[in-house]
Amino acid sequence: MTRRGWLLFALMSVIWGIPYLLIKVAVEGGVPVPVLVFVRTAVGAAVLLPLAVRGARGLRGLHRHRRPLAAFAALEIIVPWWLLTDAERQISSSMTGLLIAASPIIAVLAGRLAGDVERLGGRRWAGLGVGLAGVAVLAAPGLRGGDVRSIVEVLLAALCYGIAPLILARRLADVPVLPLTAVCLGGAALVYATPAVLTWPATLPTGRVLAALAGLAVVCTAAAFVIFAALIREVGVTRALVFTYVNPAVAVIAGVLLLDEPLTVPVVAAFTLILGGSVLATRRDATTPHTATPSAPDTGPTAARPSPGPAAAPTPPRPAAATTTATATATATSTSARTRTRTRTRTNRSTPPDR
Repeated sequence: MTRRGWLLFALMSVIWGIPYLLIKVAVEGGVPVPVLVFVRTAVGAAVLLPLAVRGARGLRGLHRHRRPLAAFAALEIIVPWWLLTDAERQISSSMTGLLIAASPIIAVLAGRLAGDVERLGGRRWAGLGVGLAGVAVLAAPGLRGGDVRSIVEVLLAALCYGIAPLILARRLADVPVLPLTAVCLGGAALVYATPAVLTWPATLPTGRVLAALAGLAVVCTAAAFVIFAALIREVGVTRALVFTYVNPAVAVIAGVLLLDEPLTVPVVAAFTLILGGSVLATRRDATTPHTATPSAPDTGPTAARPSPGPAAAPTPPRPAAATTTATATATATSTSARTRTRTRTRTNRSTPPDR
């Protein structure tokens, strides 16, 4: 990997590992949940929409996907961002980050329930069990301590993140990542506009809180996707997705160092179990062929794989409060496929590819 590749990799490891920290700072500073989510989505959309419009395809053709786009926006942004923000009023940012890291495990189970006929080998079943054990280790003390609602909210957000890739891979595989993200953020901003106005703070938050809001919107949402696209171009899809295994560790370290959150034995044990279980549960067995889900339409070389994970790499843990890896994983796979399709087309026409 080049120096530029390593730099982009390091940036994404941090950028999609710190949203929980910034959410915690904002909610402890008195920012209402609707206001926080509105600011994130509105600013993110304002940054990304001009870039999407100036792209090769712009926003053309998105109206044909309005129903799956609405469903994906609900499961990827509108519902989970509210749940995560509300949960962090009671539980630590590091616990939130670790619980969300179980999303790939939920994605595997959701794929099975949705009709994915791919056979799960013993290693993947073991991964499911190990990951769920990690969730139990992490959640049990909080459930006994009265944080039931907050923990359930985070697990529901993880469930949303586990289902969203199914919609993306089966119904939105041919939609480029930048227009998709921009439109989803814009739609979410419209949904939260009225609640945000009704709950807008009477006084201006502190500079620390305003900096956290700006970081969430500009860095963790808008800039993250620009950097992620550059990382894919630099190192390819498979390597680009590896950074998301680092995000939970960044979330824990940031909470411990910057917010004085406790680093306990259950947290370390849960981190090990959840991360290890996610790797095992989402890695395909070499001897197990993949069988496409019958209900998934075959749209040619650009179609994304109907199961939650990418074709070339295991589905990594979700980078949580960012507009997530559901978008990153499936769209990165479809982007790579479209690139191969364009290359074959140029070759067939005896025209040298663009440089």
